[in-house]
Amino acid sequence: MTTVTGFAERLRPQFPGLAEIRGGKPLAYLDSAATAQKPLAVIERMERFLREEYGTVHRGLYHRSVGSTKAYEDARTTVARFINAPRDSIVFTSGTTDAVNLVAWSWGRSHLKPGDQVLITGMEHHAMIVPWQITAAIHGAELIACPIHDDGSLDREAFRRLLATGRVKLVGLTWVANSLGTINPVRELTAEAHAAGARVLIDAAQAVPHRPIDVVAIDCDFLVFSGHKMYGPTGIGVLYGKAEVLTAMPPWRGGGEMIEKVSFAGTTFAKPPARFEAGTPPITEAIGLAAACDWLASVGWSAIEAAERELFSYAESRLAEIPGLRRFGTAAERCTVLAFTLPNCHAADIAAILDQEHIAIRAGHHCAQPVMERFAVPATARASLGVYTTTSEIDRLVDGLHLCRKLFG
Repeated sequence: MTTVTGFAERLRPQFPGLAEIRGGKPLAYLDSAATAQKPLAVIERMERFLREEYGTVHRGLYHRSVGSTKAYEDARTTVARFINAPRDSIVFTSGTTDAVNLVAWSWGRSHLKPGDQVLITGMEHHAMIVPWQITAAIHGAELIACPIHDDGSLDREAFRRLLATGRVKLVGLTWVANSLGTINPVRELTAEAHAAGARVLIDAAQAVPHRPIDVVAIDCDFLVFSGHKMYGPTGIGVLYGKAEVLTAMPPWRGGGEMIEKVSFAGTTFAKPPARFEAGTPPITEAIGLAAACDWLASVGWSAIEAAERELFSYAESRLAEIPGLRRFGTAAERCTVLAFTLPNCHAADIAAILDQEHIAIRAGHHCAQPVMERFAVPATARASLGVYTTTSEIDRLVDGLHLCRKLFG
């Protein structure tokens, strides 16, 4: 495991949030799927902007405003390059949830009609479920979910059958499931959906910290993700949309900057992406997101993928040593998320005991209650990995779980 440990140990000094020691025990942060810690490259870039460069964007002619506008729009260019997209196809949002809602309310209200269907998967986060439930109900459409197998993988045959009705207008699917770690073959699923005449929206929130994204190669119509899961700040997310799709979509929110001309008689709207960015945008956060993109690129995807693959294998082998531990999400293609339960021990109790050992994990339904229902459990405990996770932290997790077994036996 020297490769993994060496990789993480080289990066850890860049993450001041990991330096905390409590009761003589260092922090083992195993909740990166919820939100990732931030490297100095992001922290310092945002601080420098706030201290030395801050001004409003798109509205001022003075030097500071012009500089802020350039930094903000340069961030859009950086994000576009990060996912191999045209820069005008990048809409800044407040996060993945906001981006899905934008598509549901703007594209959905323009295209859904009674009898239409929106197809999602049985492993989706609530952010992909609830907006489409609301929008479908308004327009008389139907939200349907493709079932998943016992290992957490998608039922591909059911997916094809559901598409074959010809009623599906949009497919929404997660790339990496936050509750299971399942990796969906998004390029193949996109091609199947397009062949059936459906648009495709991909939730890449859990994929973007772990693998390179190329929206041209995937050929998706929409792709969304959040900054805070990829070592950037909260309050910033991205909606990618194909140019012809965004251009045909009406605005969702109204206000400043998304207009061409306003009068009491009526308003004409700006072209994308400005059409979808009403009001003062998250300027500092967009700049921080760009810094996170640059930081990930500097670390290198091949190094990240190799280290995380090795670490995940080690973590799975160690968890398998614990008697009675039940894993959720054992599909052939999976990564970074380790969901489990222990006999006689609620997930919340596991998290509380581990917290006493200064080990941070997530416990609950992970905003994926249909997944919990599918596996007939109220909640799971979830450890999730980041680029800074070490084998020694996995060993501490296993020791903590043995303690849970001893206490609740």
